[in-house]
Amino acid sequence: MSNLGDDFSQFDISKEEKDKLVAEVVRYILFKTHQNSGCPIKREELSQLVTKNYRHRSLPAYIINEAKAKLSTIFGYELRELQRSRPSSTNHSRLSQQSGVDAKSYVVISQLPAEVYKKYVEDVNTSHLTGFTFVVISIVQLSGGKIAEDNLWHHLKRMGLHETDENHPVLGNVKQVLETLVQQRYLQKDKVSGPEGTTLFYELAERALDGTVSDRVKQHISQIVKKDDATVDIL
Repeated sequence: MSNLGDDFSQFDISKEEKDKLVAEVVRYILFKTHQNSGCPIKREELSQLVTKNYRHRSLPAYIINEAKAKLSTIFGYELRELQRSRPSSTNHSRLSQQSGVDAKSYVVISQLPAEVYKKYVEDVNTSHLTGFTFVVISIVQLSGGKIAEDNLWHHLKRMGLHETDENHPVLGNVKQVLETLVQQRYLQKDKVSGPEGTTLFYELAERALDGTVSDRVKQHISQIVKKDDATVDIL
């Protein structure tokens, strides 16, 4: 970012216009992240904020990079581009809801240390959703990164979470909360055709495969395994 902040003369806009565009993109990112529970924001959406009044082809990329820097230095957020992970299956019958998301998109990630974020930023009113996300990712991780839908619900039912439950006292519509993990790109869904018909699989997606999240899940799983081993030793 050494010269990026000063090199906007090529776009034939003033510094005030540039700053206004950057501020508009930053506001949009923060608003959409809050409104859509952290679901990815398409690059196309951000580009349209710029191109509605300006036609220079390279301007959107410049403004997005400037907004990325502002989010980091002022708000402590990383604007991270998601890389679509390909399904492990060679079957091409991907669900329609996944078909349009291969375009570039971004999520906002806190750069604060985990203990600081938990103490000062984390919303206790949504901690149950974080817990559910962690549990589901752990189940899929223990299944080798991919699990059949029926098998996933089998594990969730053991914790009192049922597919047909639309009024769970904590989560509400359990099936919809699971679907939100797909929209947030922690999971992706794939249909696989076989001799016995079509089976729906859940597979770890980009955000679950992120190093920070993946390491936390593996650490949590290892702690559970150690506790189980200790219990066996006692018995």
